[in-house]
Amino acid sequence: MSDLIIRNATLPDGRTRVSILCRKGRIADIGTVPAIEGVKEIDAKGYLVSPPFVDAHFHMDATLSLGQPRLNESGTLLEGIALWGELKPRLTHEAVIERALRYCDLAVAQGLLAIRTHVDICDDRLLCVEALLEVRQKIAPYIDLQIVAFPQDGYFRSPNAAKNLKRALVLGVDVVGGIPHFERTMEEGTASVKALCEIAAKRGLLVDMHCDETDDPLSRHVETLAYETHRLGLEGRVVGSHLTSMHSMDNYYVSKLLALMAEAQLHATPNPLINITLQGRHDTYPKRRGMTRVPEMRNYGINVSFGHDCVLDPWYPLGQGDMLEVANMGVHVAQMTSREGLRWCYDAVTVNPAKAMHLEAYGLDKGCHADMVVLQAKDPIEAIRLKPARLWVIRRGKVVAETPEKVTHLHLEERPKTVNAADYAPKC
Repeated sequence: MSDLIIRNATLPDGRTRVSILCRKGRIADIGTVPAIEGVKEIDAKGYLVSPPFVDAHFHMDATLSLGQPRLNESGTLLEGIALWGELKPRLTHEAVIERALRYCDLAVAQGLLAIRTHVDICDDRLLCVEALLEVRQKIAPYIDLQIVAFPQDGYFRSPNAAKNLKRALVLGVDVVGGIPHFERTMEEGTASVKALCEIAAKRGLLVDMHCDETDDPLSRHVETLAYETHRLGLEGRVVGSHLTSMHSMDNYYVSKLLALMAEAQLHATPNPLINITLQGRHDTYPKRRGMTRVPEMRNYGINVSFGHDCVLDPWYPLGQGDMLEVANMGVHVAQMTSREGLRWCYDAVTVNPAKAMHLEAYGLDKGCHADMVVLQAKDPIEAIRLKPARLWVIRRGKVVAETPEKVTHLHLEERPKTVNAADYAPKC
């Protein structure tokens, strides 16, 4: 932890020329801050200073494993699950840690300082669980890592999943997960939601469930999740992730479902990059893209976050840990191109996932953790458009990553000699 002053900051709420004083890992003052002898200063040059990016849905046990043992030729969710099943017996504790730490280095460079990762608990060795618990400890100085006990092969479908999930929770995993649509029947999927929510309620834990990640318009597990949340008094503590079947559901049924979700105070985490890549693979044309109904959820007051989900793994052959890339895709696929919609998509990778994860002292207010990122952009909308350099990434008042300002030099006669993309913003 270090003392630090950031000068000439533009904040996401539009305030400009703001100074931020960081002391003992917290924001001690924000607004007008006098010079303090011996305290390091950073000149933000009017660029955007934001709370750090937050990824509320990721799979760190599988990240950077692309091509092991082979590539996903069909591009489907089910082939990805099958591939992961082939890879699991070959995994080593050291290899999982090495890949996860490499990804965390990439995340920090992108200003991504809080991640919720799902970890497969269907391997009786709990190798990935133990590896990510070790990773969580190693990266604690610069990333908040939440771990979800995830029965990838089905809570009832996998023979030892129920026992392994409880073992994982005893070891220190934070959140209860599930995958009801991968159970053998709709009835077993419903039963798994009930059983897993009861475990979370008994232990006082959060819930984050892969739910209805299909193109089946008759999948109904999020309805059950909302019901169990309300029945067990878990309001505000439960996330439904993916929810892609809602893309294909009947509009009348969705009008009922959204009201139930809002009543249960469910959080929702669609994953724009992955949902539009994996879904609709069985369609010809018109081809569904699968992302859930984000604008409609917002209208019901449901807290919606965008997750990255995958980077270079059996399900997705791309990605770089950039939550602005996720937000940019969310703008496109949810058709949220109004100024207000664009601005909201920035919240979907910052404050909204922080709320879903119950992150303590997150934000840019006095008393919050001194965690922030300085972007080479003038406002959140411009940040989504440009996906700019992260000039400084700050954790608990200490600079943990730094990238030079990006400027292109043109060698053209009678034209500007330099081009900074941030100078080309519209005046609106």
